[in-house]
Amino acid sequence: MNTKIWIDADGCPVVKIAVDMATRYQVPVVIVCDTAHNFEKEKRDGVEVITVSQGSDSADYALVNRIQPGDIAVTQDYGLAAMCLSRRAYVLNQDGRAYNEDTIDAMLYSRYTAQKIRKSGGHVKGPKKRTAKQNRNFTFALETYLSSTCGR
Repeated sequence: MNTKIWIDADGCPVVKIAVDMATRYQVPVVIVCDTAHNFEKEKRDGVEVITVSQGSDSADYALVNRIQPGDIAVTQDYGLAAMCLSRRAYVLNQDGRAYNEDTIDAMLYSRYTAQKIRKSGGHVKGPKKRTAKQNRNFTFALETYLSSTCGR
């Protein structure tokens, strides 16, 4: 299988976990980030780092323009998740939840609503501090998918 894991690395807390697991399954990884981030330390055999110029959604567009059907995308961005789903990729967030056609519209609507609240001067709570359980959930979800599609 020619599956690749594409990581939207700007603000992604599970880059190392995904790279380590991909290495075990011998699945190539592409880390996409902008110039405000440096992921050179994650470079090793099977790992490519694409650094794009800083700008609104530049890393997202670089990723979605390269992802192929059957690839895996790791992102917390609902908009990017929707675009990757339209390219027939499997999309996972950093907490191990798979995005799918049945849930993405509601997620996009919640993002739109939060943006409206912020633009009108309101405040929306940010994410809570990351926990070890979230890392375990991500690891379990990615390993489950990789073992079912890539064998081992």
